[in-house]
Amino acid sequence: MSNRDFDFLMGSWTLRNRRLKEALAGSDEWIEFDSTVVARPVWGGLANIDEYEALNTPWGEIHGLTLRLYDEKSQQWSIYWANRNNGRLDPPMSGRWTNGRGEFYGQEIYRGQMIYIRFLWSNESENIARWEQAFSDDGGKAWEINWIMDFARVP
Repeated sequence: MSNRDFDFLMGSWTLRNRRLKEALAGSDEWIEFDSTVVARPVWGGLANIDEYEALNTPWGEIHGLTLRLYDEKSQQWSIYWANRNNGRLDPPMSGRWTNGRGEFYGQEIYRGQMIYIRFLWSNESENIARWEQAFSDDGGKAWEINWIMDFARVP
């Protein structure tokens, strides 16, 4: 655990996205699309920012920004997401890396109900990474993975 946990992510990536057509609705239909991410460190590595862009999705274009802040005292990261369509930072996800796996948790309102959200990060090599998002509407007893991004570094 350190402010270097996300160093692997710095640079340019192409992503293959798999996203459930409808989360928390019993759907098993996955939509696939491509996107890009460009990530860079700020504040000497105590934070980083990435820009996400997906131009051809069933939900229209997605332009996002992720801000990750490292708290040295708690040794945890706070991850904030912003989507150009709503122009605000979503509530943060908080967590840490352990044994090469990042786990981050938060809550937000989804379809009028407060749910738990989980992000899982892994990086298999300097050129391959994976991010997964899951929702829970039962207090974290069961999780439904609804978005998977497989990252490949741009040479």
